[in-house]
Amino acid sequence: MSFSLVTLRGPPDFCKIDPMEGPPEALPEAWMRGPIPGVDPLVAPALYSFQQAREDLARYTEGLTFEQLWATPHGFGSVGFHLRHIAGSTGRLITYLQGDALSQAQMEALAAEKEPAGAGRDELLAQLDQAFRAAEAVVRSIDPSTLASPRAVGRKGLPTTVIGLLTHIAEHTQRHVGQAIAAAKLASR
Repeated sequence: MSFSLVTLRGPPDFCKIDPMEGPPEALPEAWMRGPIPGVDPLVAPALYSFQQAREDLARYTEGLTFEQLWATPHGFGSVGFHLRHIAGSTGRLITYLQGDALSQAQMEALAAEKEPAGAGRDELLAQLDQAFRAAEAVVRSIDPSTLASPRAVGRKGLPTTVIGLLTHIAEHTQRHVGQAIAAAKLASR
């Protein structure tokens, strides 16, 4: 089966697949859809991770009620928490990637991630997409010659590098996507 890329506007559209080519579950994962034009292959995995997260979370949260979205089955984090946390942590890690410290607003958002606060599925997915779009703009602007440049994380200023942060952003996103999918399956039983 072949898939054709659809050229659309906006940062995440690099790996949109023509829906006429088959159902979403038949699509290859984002990283298997080919190189991203104009993006260095060493920074591309973060972009693939964001797109895969969008698709998986939209698919596995489809039809969840507000109660299911915020349920904490067996004491695990709720789907809503994971969606909010992925968006917030992506923003925080991008802040460190840019060499900056977290703002007071980011610290307050971190403290509020577990609270339902009236957020439904569509609102949470929109927040996630907004965070990913902002992150994608930063990732696309990275000069590959800076990948080994030092960065500091957290109040303690723990040492890492630009590529270390990019790797962590991608793997942390996918870790929480998996947890959100598991929580969605448990909550919908």
